[in-house]
Parts: sequence; C-alpha cells; structure tokens
Amino acid sequence: MKRAIVSDIHGNLEAWTAVLEDIKRQGCDQIYCLGDVVGYGPDPCVCLDAIMQADVCILGNHDFGALLDPEGFGGTAEQAIFWTRQQLETTGSSEEIRRRMGFLARLPRTHVEGGHCFVHGSIRNPLNEYVFPEDAHEQRKMEKLFSMIQEVCFMGHTHVPGVFTEDFTFIPEDECSAGFLLGNGKSMINVGSVGQPRDGDWRSCYAIVEGRRVTFRRIEYDVDQTMKKILAVPLLGSFLAERLKTGR
Repeated sequence: MKRAIVSDIHGNLEAWTAVLEDIKRQGCDQIYCLGDVVGYGPDPCVCLDAIMQADVCILGNHDFGALLDPEGFGGTAEQAIFWTRQQLETTGSSEEIRRRMGFLARLPRTHVEGGHCFVHGSIRNPLNEYVFPEDAHEQRKMEKLFSMIQEVCFMGHTHVPGVFTEDFTFIPEDECSAGFLLGNGKSMINVGSVGQPRDGDWRSCYAIVEGRRVTFRRIEYDVDQTMKKILAVPLLGSFLAERLKTGR
C-alpha cells in the first residue's frame, strides 16, 4: 500500500492540481487529507469537490470555521473565512451546496488505524492545537503528546513539514531526503501544506507512506496564477497573495 497524506490545501486549486498529478505519477493507492481544504485561497468550492474523492478526510479548523464558527480567528483569516463561507453557501445548485456543507459537517476530527493516528492539529486537540518545531524543546508538552500516541501521529496545521521524535528532536523536511523510517520509537509527522507552505519554501508539500518509510515531496505549481485570483478578490487581500511567493 502506498498512501499520499496531504494537508492544508486552503482553496489553492493550482497547488492541489499539481500535487494530485504528482500523487498519480508516484502510483499512490490512497489519499488521506488532514484538513483545511478551504480558507485563505480563491477556489474553496472546486477544492472541496475534489477532496471528496479522497479515501479519508479530517476536519480542519478552517473547515470548521467555514461551516460554523471561526473560533480564534482574527484579521485577514476571519475576513477570508467569511468570504469562503459565502462561496460555499452560494456557488452552484442547491444540491451542490447541500453536498459540500454536508460533507464538511460529517468530517471526523480524528482517524485511527492501529497505531497510526491522523489529525489536523495535535492528538490532544485535533482541531486547534499547534505543534511548532520549537515545541520540541517544551518537555512537558512533548511528554504529554507522546504519551497519547501509540506509534505515530500524522498532522498538519502549522504548514511546517518535518518529524518530531520521542527524544524531543524536530527533523525538518529538507533533512529527510532519504525518508524517515517508522517503528524506531514514537513519532509525530507534520506533512506540511499543499496550498500555503510556511517554512520558507513556496512549493507545495505532502508526504507518502509506503511500508515503514515516509518521504516528503515538494511540488512546484503556478503560484502566479493563484496570486492573481486572490488579488481579484478584495476580501482576501494582497497579504494572502504575497505570502505564497515567499512560503511564509
């Protein structure tokens, strides 16, 4: 079994299209999505329609915000999620609108398969908790998170890909070029972001799991086209376009 794990598409159709093409080229059998299909980006409806074909999809905080309440959002994020909700509620036929909103309403906050857990934020707070690279030095936080993990937890939310190991180390994605082997102790793996990377690399990121090996993939996409779409929507704002170019 060869599984692609994606997260944080954020309504970026150009990025998702490029990643999906790479997933097909890599011969993956399944696609798991760790949430935040919508929010920030200019194509929430199309991205949501596409991700319905995934084998598993988890609820992200932006998906929840578009559906019910943007808890903890402010400024640009809140403005963007209200615009996103408007798109979801008005784009397409009444049947299409019901299908999209119903899909979001049914998304689980966690998915567990044996010793593997899939969440958006963290195993402790699947929807909202961030686990940043610098948290590797927060011993109490790491001890609590790892105590709840059986083998490995796959997550997104921070848009920063890499691996947390049980000895409180964070290994960035660019230091895992040969892949990371599961099974040598517990781990937390952030698969990065398809639609809005924030690790200084503008390219989309996702992970492939085959057997015990996890590899990260970086994919170029037509970022200029996505930026043009965002700039054409005043409620999204220039900041959301410009940050795509720098990966921040």
